[in-house]
Amino acid sequence: MSNHVFRSLHQGPALLLLPNAWDAVTARLIESLGAKAIATTSAGLAWSRGYPDGNALPDDQLIAATCDIARVIRVPLTVDIEGGYSDDPRAVARLVARVVAAGAVGINIEDGAGSPDLMCKKIAAIRENITHSGVDLFINARTDVCLRGIASGAAAIEEVIHRASRYRAAGCDGLFVPGLANTDAMEAIAAAIKPMPLNIMAVPNLPPTDMLQKHGVRRLSAGSAIAQAALACTRHLAAGFLAGTMSEMFAAGAEYGAANQLFA
Repeated sequence: MSNHVFRSLHQGPALLLLPNAWDAVTARLIESLGAKAIATTSAGLAWSRGYPDGNALPDDQLIAATCDIARVIRVPLTVDIEGGYSDDPRAVARLVARVVAAGAVGINIEDGAGSPDLMCKKIAAIRENITHSGVDLFINARTDVCLRGIASGAAAIEEVIHRASRYRAAGCDGLFVPGLANTDAMEAIAAAIKPMPLNIMAVPNLPPTDMLQKHGVRRLSAGSAIAQAALACTRHLAAGFLAGTMSEMFAAGAEYGAANQLFA
């Protein structure tokens, strides 16, 4: 059921807003605020398990985190698997099968600094493996052309569209372009990849959501921004406490009963 629900959320009428979670409590809290789906942030999730972001998270840690989150939410879950934690497409496909078995109905997979050829092989292997299982998995292909400055201006738009076409042919369902902030570029990319939905990531000074939607964006992710803000808040309050200041942490706190009630 939730597989089809998640796919349909990309068709509107509203922009699909994903304030990315990184563990069971943040996922359940975000769900309680009315989020239609939960997406993970690879950075926040890796940090919460004691690993750096950047394809360093062991498979078992990813699966454990996915199980934890899926157990406490009822809305669809999509999991960021970075580059799949392997250069072997078959190993990536096996990992995705485990992520799906743990409760996810969508994944993000990125090309990063790697070759688009390898990304195509990974997507094709995932799609083939999942098709045999009968699961309607939403594969969101992330390209880092803009984020890493692989190209700029018109060349960046051209490269994103070229990669999107290849990734779609390999079997992806959506395109994620973090670092994309220019509305004309959004419109050009969204038009070129139709009917595949365009996903972008929140950055400072991004236009309002209604404007993004007008320019063809279907999905907006927070990325690691909320996780980073939570860490900054924790650092500030803990530093204050260590310095002997206690009032701020009580003023800023979630109410104990309300937090506990999330899991009742």
